[in-house]
Order: sequence, then structure tokens, then C-alpha cells
Amino acid sequence: MATEYGQGYGMHGTVDEERTRRRLPAALRAPVEARSWRELGYVLLSLPISILLFTYAVTMVSLGAGLLITFLGVPVLAGALAGCRGFGALERGRARLLLGLDVADPEPLRLKKNGPMGWMGAVLKSGTSWRHLLYAVLHFPWAVFSFVVALSFWSYGWALLTYPLWFWVFPVYVGQGGLQLYGDQHHQVYLDNPFEITVTALIGLLFTLATPWIVRALTMVDRVMVRGLLGPSTLATRVVELESDRGVVVDTAAADLRRIERDLHDGAQARLVALAMDLGLAKEKLTEDPEAAARMVGEAHGEVKTALQELRDLARGIHPAVLTDRGLDAALSSVASRCTVPVQVEVDLPARPAAAIEGIAYFTVSELLQNVSKHARATWVAVDVWRVENRLMLQVVDNGVGGADPSGGSGLAGLAGRLDAVDGILVVDSPVGGPTRITAELPWRG
Repeated sequence: MATEYGQGYGMHGTVDEERTRRRLPAALRAPVEARSWRELGYVLLSLPISILLFTYAVTMVSLGAGLLITFLGVPVLAGALAGCRGFGALERGRARLLLGLDVADPEPLRLKKNGPMGWMGAVLKSGTSWRHLLYAVLHFPWAVFSFVVALSFWSYGWALLTYPLWFWVFPVYVGQGGLQLYGDQHHQVYLDNPFEITVTALIGLLFTLATPWIVRALTMVDRVMVRGLLGPSTLATRVVELESDRGVVVDTAAADLRRIERDLHDGAQARLVALAMDLGLAKEKLTEDPEAAARMVGEAHGEVKTALQELRDLARGIHPAVLTDRGLDAALSSVASRCTVPVQVEVDLPARPAAAIEGIAYFTVSELLQNVSKHARATWVAVDVWRVENRLMLQVVDNGVGGADPSGGSGLAGLAGRLDAVDGILVVDSPVGGPTRITAELPWRG
């Protein structure tokens, strides 16, 4: 029991210390925060690393360019760019450790053919390699500037702040009253009386408080350079997103095909097989027992109607004809009429979007209304569709029990993935107890 109490006491003590520290203004906390010291360490390390990187890059590229008149220049230049990519990995790791900047690795080399020649061609053609070389060249002058500024402010600030503790060195060992502020052949001014010492310490305090913010401003430039020159390019990031979206579209299409095949096999196809068998039996009994044959034909007629209804529902699930003929307003009104909850539909569109976007919007609202019918326990639903600039907006609101969470692996997660595949967004606002408001954005493509 004593151990548990002691542990609890220690935990509460830590929490209280953290709260006390947080009560201090940010300007007073900054000089002693770990983040400030990490940023200062980043700036101080930048100078020796940038000297090494700049020297390597300029030397190797100059050597490679000078040897381009012979074949030796190509591998030397490729090796120089590859070395810059290696330094780039070091810089991304340093920024991640000291600045908390998590920059993804750039796209890897795309080798069109194996072997040394293919590798050299890929390195020389890669824009990432040349961006790393540009970083090596540009970062050196900036590292010199930021090193001088940060070290000057930091050293002067702490030296002046602690001046009351070490000014006695001057009269004891240097033979003067204090730190010399001004001097010529006729007179000298020393900071040696209590008022001047206090003012010096206050000026040092201002420098000390300002230094972390100056260093943070300097590292912001480093953040931009690392993210812009050492990270993946915007085009490469977009390609990765499109490849991911293409995978989502392919998986969704495959799932839809499996669903259609399952519905046909288990529903309409099974009914049609049973119908064929019933009609065969009725044909055999037609001469022996006309009344039984007539009864079997009547039952087969009912099966035909059921099969037709299932086929009609399946066709509506693939792409309803009313959507193609009359647009979203009529199609959503048709869906709302089949919902188990009263639905108010309001569509305000100046024109019809592209057929693909229109279809996704229709299926999004249809899926959301099915969720309301199954899970929401609502008494009313409102569906609004409108356009804002180049975006098609959908909103479904109900007064149900709420608690919808797309992160739980429900149908909302699949719906969000389908929208994301076309640069759409799904936003769910569903507190426990309701109401639920689900908003979807789609790109407007006329």
C-alpha cells in the first residue's frame, strides 16, 4: 500500500510540476525548454555539416564536369549526386530528431535497365538528385549566417545576464573596474557600479529571452529547405496518391462485381431455375391434371413477378434509369420514397455534373439513407445537395441516436475511401445522442 501511495504521490507531483511550468508565459519558458536547446543544437551542427556537404558537392561536381570530355566524368558526376542523396538522408534524420520535422523519403530511383549504366542514367535523370545538390549548395551560406546569429545572441545574452556573477574578475585579475563600455586616450567608461551592473543584466535577460525565438525563426528556413528540397516532390506525392486511389477504385469495382454476381446467383438466377422446373412439371401434368397444372402455372406467374422485381432492384443498384434520364433531384426523391424514415430532399444545382460524379453522389446518399434506416432510429431525415464554386456538396442530417464512427471499420469507412478516390471528402459529425450530420464533398466536373 505504501508503495502504491508513493507512486501516486510521485505521479501527482510530476503533474503539478508540469502544470506549474505551463502556467509560465511562453516567453519565460523558452530559454529553458528542451525544444529551444534542440533547435540551437541543430543550428550549431549545421555549420560543420554544411561545410562538409558543400565541399564534397562542389569538389565532386566540378571534377565530374571537368571530366565530361571523357567517359570518366559520367560516373564521377553520378557518384557526386548519389553522395548528395546520402547526405540528404542524414539531414532528414537530423531534422526529425532535433526539429521534430518528419519528412518522408523521396521517391526511389526508377531503373529502366539493370547494371551500372542503368543506375548512372537513373541518378542523372532524377530530379530528386539535383534537388539534393541544390540543397548542398544553398544550405552552406545560410548555415554560416544562422550559426553566427544564433551563437552571438546566445553567448552575449547569457554573458550579460550572468555579469553580476563574474564582473569581479576585472578588478582582481585585469586591473580595471569592470567591463569596458567605451575608452579613448582621455577617459574610459566601465560597467562597475550596481546600477550599471543591474542594467547590463537586464539587457542580457532581454537577449536571453529573445534568442530562442530568433533561433526558431532561423530554423523555419531550414524546415522549408529540408521539406522542399530533400522531401518527395509534389508531383511524386500526387502520383502516389493517384496510385492509391486507383487501387481503391479497382477494389471497389471488384467488390461491386462480386456483389452483382452473388445477387444474380442467389436471387434471380435461383428463382428462374425453380421457375423453369415448375413450368416443366406443369407441362407434364397439363393433360393428366389440368387443374394442378393451372395452379402450378399461377405459382410460376408469381415467381416471374418476384424475379422481375429482383432484377429491377439489381439494375437500380447498378445505375438507376431515373438518374440517367432526370438527374439527381428525381433519383434522390425516388430513393427517399423507399426509405423507412420520412425524408426531405432539397437539390439546388444550376446544371448536372458529370455522370461519374452524379453516380457517386447518388450512391453516397443512398448508402447514408440505408444506414439511417438500419441504425439511426430517427424520425426524420433531411438531404441537401448544392454547389459551391467547383465542389458538389451533399449533406444528410437525421435526429437519431448518433454515435456514427467511420474509424470503426463500418460502411462509412468504405464510403469515405470511395469518395477519396475521386478527391472527395466525407465529414461525420455524430455525437452520442444525436443529431448526426454527414457532409460529403465531391469535385464538380461538368
